[in-house]
Amino acid sequence: MKVFLKITVLLIITAAWMGCEGDYRQEARGSYGEVVVVMDSTQWESQTAQAIRETYGRHILTLPSGQPLYDLRFREFKNDDQLEQLKRNKNLIIAAPIDDTTNTARWIRALLSDEVEAQVRSNESFAFPMQNQWYQDQWTMILTAPGDSALAEQIHNSEKTLTDNLLRKEFERWEEEIYGQGEQEALADTIRANHGWKIRVQHDWQLGLDTTYSEDGEQQHFLTMRRPLPENDRWFWAWWKNDVEDISFLDDDWINAKRDSLTRQWIRGSRDSSYVTTEYGRPVETESFRMNGYLAHETLGTWRMTKDAMGGPFANLTVYDEQNDRLFLLEFGQFAPKYNKRRFVRQFRTMLRTFTTDSTWQSGSGGGGQ
Repeated sequence: MKVFLKITVLLIITAAWMGCEGDYRQEARGSYGEVVVVMDSTQWESQTAQAIRETYGRHILTLPSGQPLYDLRFREFKNDDQLEQLKRNKNLIIAAPIDDTTNTARWIRALLSDEVEAQVRSNESFAFPMQNQWYQDQWTMILTAPGDSALAEQIHNSEKTLTDNLLRKEFERWEEEIYGQGEQEALADTIRANHGWKIRVQHDWQLGLDTTYSEDGEQQHFLTMRRPLPENDRWFWAWWKNDVEDISFLDDDWINAKRDSLTRQWIRGSRDSSYVTTEYGRPVETESFRMNGYLAHETLGTWRMTKDAMGGPFANLTVYDEQNDRLFLLEFGQFAPKYNKRRFVRQFRTMLRTFTTDSTWQSGSGGGGQ
């Protein structure tokens, strides 16, 4: 994975009105999916601007409607009043060559220390994330380098690390919003008591199937939940298997084949011959990482209903609990043709990241439905 050349941590001095009892500043404005890019208008067609568009504004190929990763709004300022308005935004990218003569470059130099400026000029550092600099719940990224082409190259070379930094902030925001509206802690605790794993459950999801079955002589488990709303049907399913000591078989192909076999068996349509399956005519992407101490594989793509003109996005998480030799597949799906898909997939990815297992769990120690 490409990474920053180096990220210098900025020490943010707490504003005088932030006392011991908390931060009483106003919350930054704007949607989670919008990023205001502060650059001089003479540079909106520069190599740096293009690199920002190709990084933060690239199309999400795993969504049905090809939305951008973030909606970019390029803005400049010519006076203090305009600058103060820009500072109010929730997501800010401030970009310019370090020694440029534009207002944006002057602002960057005012924000960075002399030591950090020297690191930029020597190509040691170029990206500086900040949290809650002027308002609450605010994300800011300063991007600067000795020149336009050098800055564009470093943005391209660190594309994933740059976007992951903002995605992590967005997941934090969604987690607070999703569960701030209400949470079914009793249902989550019941699943944990019966099955040795847990996921935070939003207030209006309904438990569906909860079964243990045999396949090829081996015991397996399947559970579903649903959030049926008018024109916005959302569902969740989880499959797991105990006593999995060897995962050498686990790769992208196995994950997708297993997903398809499970949805064919358990996620059926209104017709007897219809079921949910992966739409392989569009990209299906899997990324591996460590999550809460587990080896995890996140798969994003679109599904379609066989024998029917239906489809939508899905977000899947395959998790291996190495301590207890347990393998899990968890997936959210949605059918909502009139709605923006990006925000819901981000919510699904956020909820999947609340998954944990019981470290004391032993096969056969819990209950469960049939």
